[in-house]
Amino acid sequence: MSDLIASLLFDLIKNMAVIAVAAQLLIMETDIFSQVINRRAKLKSKIFLIIFFGLLSILGTYLGIYIHDAYANIRAIGAVVGGLLGGPLVGLLAGLIGGLHRYFLGGFTAFACALSTTLAGLIGGIIYYYRPFDKISLSMAFLLGVMIEVLEMGLVLILSHPYGQAYELVRIIALPMILSNSLGITLFINVLHNSMKKGQELMALQSYKALKIANKSIGYLKEGLNYSSALEASKIILEISGVAAVSITDRKKVLAHYGLGMDHHQAGEQIMTKATKKVLLEGHLKVATNKQKLGCPVKDCNLKSAVIAPLKRRDEVIGALKLYKSEESSITEVDIELARGISELLSTQLHISSLEKEAQLSTQAELKALQSQVHPHFLFNALNTIISFCRTDPMVARNLLVKLSKFFRHTLKENHSLIRLEKELEYTSYYVEIEKARFGSNLEVEIDIPKQLLGCQVPSFVLQPIVENAIKHGLSSKVGLGKVLVKARDKDEILVLEIIDNGVGIPDKYLNCVIEAGYGKGCGIGLSNVKQRIQKIYGTEYGLEISSRQQEGTRVRIQIPYLLQGREANGED
Repeated sequence: MSDLIASLLFDLIKNMAVIAVAAQLLIMETDIFSQVINRRAKLKSKIFLIIFFGLLSILGTYLGIYIHDAYANIRAIGAVVGGLLGGPLVGLLAGLIGGLHRYFLGGFTAFACALSTTLAGLIGGIIYYYRPFDKISLSMAFLLGVMIEVLEMGLVLILSHPYGQAYELVRIIALPMILSNSLGITLFINVLHNSMKKGQELMALQSYKALKIANKSIGYLKEGLNYSSALEASKIILEISGVAAVSITDRKKVLAHYGLGMDHHQAGEQIMTKATKKVLLEGHLKVATNKQKLGCPVKDCNLKSAVIAPLKRRDEVIGALKLYKSEESSITEVDIELARGISELLSTQLHISSLEKEAQLSTQAELKALQSQVHPHFLFNALNTIISFCRTDPMVARNLLVKLSKFFRHTLKENHSLIRLEKELEYTSYYVEIEKARFGSNLEVEIDIPKQLLGCQVPSFVLQPIVENAIKHGLSSKVGLGKVLVKARDKDEILVLEIIDNGVGIPDKYLNCVIEAGYGKGCGIGLSNVKQRIQKIYGTEYGLEISSRQQEGTRVRIQIPYLLQGREANGED
């Protein structure tokens, strides 16, 4: 008897190994299992699993050993693994397929075996909900197999008649079936775990490739999607991904094609392939598995399959990325994820580039708007001064008008946000000369700036509004000589500009308000304007500070980065 059990055990384990090897070969060649393992299976994949594991259960019967009008079998492997992998529906139906097949083979254990196989699949499916597949250990899989087979032996004893024959059968087949089915389930789970691990490693590699591509192409895509940036990005993608060819399009034409097929897939041509047009229209990734689905009108084209992913800016499709292969049906799940990853990263880069351009244009517009406030403000005050001389001293008024026209001739030509400090002092001197005509000997303006700092870059009209504010609000109501001192120094790569007056000062309660936009009836536009422009250019960590003592004077300190001449010469803002 022991020799019979040992022989039976050996034969079942040998046949179980055949199932395991066949399963491993199928798993390696099929992407469906990776989708199921990651719980991304669609209905089509679920149907495949039901059929696959149902047939595996049937195979487990045929690979069994006919003994005592019954079968010592490995049928439970397919049903249990189907349930663990695909859930209750897959497990139940796969088990039912294997069970019905066994039922129609007949024999006094037919019903018990059919029921136990169906229940085995259902139990595996129930465990699916409580234990993710990757969390099922090999020991757990083995114990589950033992439990399932013990259940089957119990059902055979309870439901099969005559009882004596059922008992004798169970006494012989119990140990071989428990061990072979448990080992089979464990081995199958191990194969799937290894496949999952390999898939994760491949996905990690593809993610690394996608990030590497994005990192290398970021410099080219800053200017948006054009012929030049698309070509450079295509070269990078081809080099890193190892596909046969890469194409990047906008909505109407090919921007770049690099790799196989460059003789007829050329930049500037209208989009030829039907699959690409469909992606641009629907905005979803598509896989073309053969030349017919690819839709290239050139008969001799060696590109035979492709994965095509949309490029988007916000939610708008602006183009497509195509990864081609030279063999039909060669696009794998890994290729799809790589294309998806690259397209999403490139889309993000293009979106960021678009936002940066919008922000840059917005900032430039705001700077121009702020700067444009200075001109009419200065003009209004200068004209008031000149008007006062028109009746009392027309010649002085004439000279002042000449100076004013000279001032605007220079300033209206100035298109740069940043200019040399020397030039800024020149513009400020025009205003001072006009004000000196009004104040006469009661106004004195001193410049104390080292020569080496005259080439530093400063925002245009950064000094004139503050000097104007000092004269108009600090000195105009002062009795006696009014002085304004303009100083500059370099401190730890920071250019510090100071405008100091000996005027009437600012009351403490107003000191923190005068640099806020819209404060007061004139001084607000000068000080707040300068502050806003500085922060638009350099950031909020820069700006101006103001300190004052009544009847002693006011000090305005400006701190900006120390930049020597260079940007203005290059025409940069």
